[in-house]
Amino acid sequence: MFEKIKEAQLRLKGVANVTPVVSSRTLNQRTGAEVFLKCESFQRVGAFKFRGAYNAVSQLKDEQKSKGVITYSSGNHAQAVALVGKLLGVETTVVMPENAPEIKRKATQAYGARIVTYNPAADVREEVAKAVQDKYGYTLIPPFDHPDIVAGQGTAALELFQEIKDIDTLLVPCGGGGLLSGSAIAAKGINPNCRVIGIEPEVADDATKSFHTKILHSVKNPPTIADGTRTASLGKITFPLVLQYVDDMRTVTEDSIIEAVQFLFYRMKLVVEPSGALGIAALLSASINASGRTGAIISGGNIDAATMSLILNHSAASRNSKLKMKN
Repeated sequence: MFEKIKEAQLRLKGVANVTPVVSSRTLNQRTGAEVFLKCESFQRVGAFKFRGAYNAVSQLKDEQKSKGVITYSSGNHAQAVALVGKLLGVETTVVMPENAPEIKRKATQAYGARIVTYNPAADVREEVAKAVQDKYGYTLIPPFDHPDIVAGQGTAALELFQEIKDIDTLLVPCGGGGLLSGSAIAAKGINPNCRVIGIEPEVADDATKSFHTKILHSVKNPPTIADGTRTASLGKITFPLVLQYVDDMRTVTEDSIIEAVQFLFYRMKLVVEPSGALGIAALLSASINASGRTGAIISGGNIDAATMSLILNHSAASRNSKLKMKN
């Protein structure tokens, strides 16, 4: 599989952005480690998802491309497939929940995708997509549970390790496990001694439970601000890969995610969506006791104004609420 990631890197050359790696003296001092952030927030569509989508769609047969593709996503993968379709001349259809972030829905439409909405409280997105797929003959490009998607996502970590040598620990956000499993395979392919840790929200801990019990768990519509991790469970492909290549799974609270987004914005001048800040949340909250050289994948930066405003005003709102209670 490591060879597939290297092949994907060649396929993405000149198409995907080689995203920057940044560091912060303040972050290093607070964590006691030398931390390097791989900023996929600067990737095309603002997230790592472009890597997997391009790697998968570009390898389809001409007949499949002519019929079009379909996917399901709350936003980042939706945008990625839509942009890839535009670049390659492939018709795209995206099944999105009604409560998907507006910024992601509008961007997906702007790239030319047809959007089919569904009610996440009543419908299952895979079933909605399957019905449309069967009707029109589209090829499904799933958000994470596909070997070409996993290989494409792994190129982000591969770039990090090619730029920064001797990374001791790698922290990766986890939703469906595509980025985590691909990153872990890349990390182990370069440095077998690197410790790879997946990070999830505490209220969306299906992968953490699955990892520690070796039994696949699911959490339906978890109430986390990190919308990119609301995937119900790891996939049939990603679950075994996570068990094989990942060293540990940890969770972080909603407050720690908010603090991480605030820190990245105020201290490092980075706009990062909550899902992308999970590794930093783990470091700042001491869910991970880092040491040595630590890499963290910042998975995306697609956050709407309302959510960012809520996050940046979080502490002030909390203080004002407590003062009102005292009065």
